[in-house]
Amino acid sequence: MPTVHVNHCDIYYEIHGQGDPLVMIMGLRRNIEWWYRQIPTLEKHFKVVVFDNRGAGRSEKPAMDYSIGLFADDTAALMEALDIDYAHVLGVSMGGYIAQELAINHPQKVKDLVLGCTGCGGEKAVLMSADRMEKFTANQNLTPEEILKKDMDIYFSNEYVAGNPAAMAQFSEISMRYYQPADAFLRQYAACRKHDTVARINRVTQPTLIMTGDDDPLVPPENSFILKELLPHAQLSVFPKGRHCFFMEFADRFNEEVVDFFR
Repeated sequence: MPTVHVNHCDIYYEIHGQGDPLVMIMGLRRNIEWWYRQIPTLEKHFKVVVFDNRGAGRSEKPAMDYSIGLFADDTAALMEALDIDYAHVLGVSMGGYIAQELAINHPQKVKDLVLGCTGCGGEKAVLMSADRMEKFTANQNLTPEEILKKDMDIYFSNEYVAGNPAAMAQFSEISMRYYQPADAFLRQYAACRKHDTVARINRVTQPTLIMTGDDDPLVPPENSFILKELLPHAQLSVFPKGRHCFFMEFADRFNEEVVDFFR
């Protein structure tokens, strides 16, 4: 199992394909498995580096305070360990938070940047609606499978869920792999709640593509519009009917735009 000890933590990683390096950073709770709609396409164009964040998947889950800056330092240290001087960087959700911090704190390592279903946090954060948050957090006495089923409408449009039972079964099976322990989730979640790049995001000078679904209930699309205002040089791509996993539901378009932007 490929792991490397960096920044006082064992990080699990995989490398797929050849070419210019592309580092992909996953979001809260999730792991490498959630890139299953991206890796087969992107590895044809890049040397794709994927990894499990500290506290998730097959990486170490130390009992300590986590922060988005710490995750970014982990990413930079992993790149150094793999002899990657700089790379294209793609981050979704919490991975987009991490990608921002990586570009701000380790700018020499980031050639260009794709930020998916994410935001700058802080005082400008647009949060999930109160009623959706109530449903999202009503997890007591539910199994992981029941929680995922309950929240499926966060990830995909209703039409996609109803019309693609085989895809939903595959997604559910993949989401149960290397499932994150509750204590590690809480440490990652606490880091997300403190995310704030509002006053520093102008340090991101690399070419940037912001991507969002226009119906994302978890990280509302307004957060991407705010990022675009704070990064006037950035491009913005909006996916109609896209929810939080728009990069899976609309994988063909997403992957094509990522390849076109990075190339």
